[in-house]
Amino acid sequence: MNTQRIILETERLILRNQVTEDLDDLWALYCNPRVTQYIPDAPRSRVEAREELEWHMHGHPRRPELGLWATIHKETGKFIGRCGLLPWNIDGQDEVEVAYTIAEEYWGQGLGSEAAQAILNYGFEALNLSRLVCHIDAENIASKRVAEKIGMVFEKEARDELGSFLVYSKK
Repeated sequence: MNTQRIILETERLILRNQVTEDLDDLWALYCNPRVTQYIPDAPRSRVEAREELEWHMHGHPRRPELGLWATIHKETGKFIGRCGLLPWNIDGQDEVEVAYTIAEEYWGQGLGSEAAQAILNYGFEALNLSRLVCHIDAENIASKRVAEKIGMVFEKEARDELGSFLVYSKK
């Protein structure tokens, strides 16, 4: 097995760099239309999922300290999502997004909020970022709740090549 670098840990989760062995679980996550309905750029094939995984295996290529990390459920050792920090340019401003996607069978347990809070803390404390955002589809009530739970507030509606979205932020 590849070396797995742990980025951060919470009471119930481990967030680590993705490894090649995560591909089956990552693709299974993306095969669930309820998981991907609010992710306009989600991989639509196993090949695209592999490309995304390889893109994030060593952090984000442009900003290696950022990236989407394998989210592991401590109790079961299972890959249950991919969460992390992603660089974006919104309305001409460089931003860093707190991103969280958890497998449907783990919804409703507060794991998305637990991951998002840990990621937010990591961004501010370990990476010394001064501001973080969440991109949220206007229909995605659960993600809005997570953003609000971690102290983010609605800032504006924005648009990019994939469509419109809400921006929540925290400084």
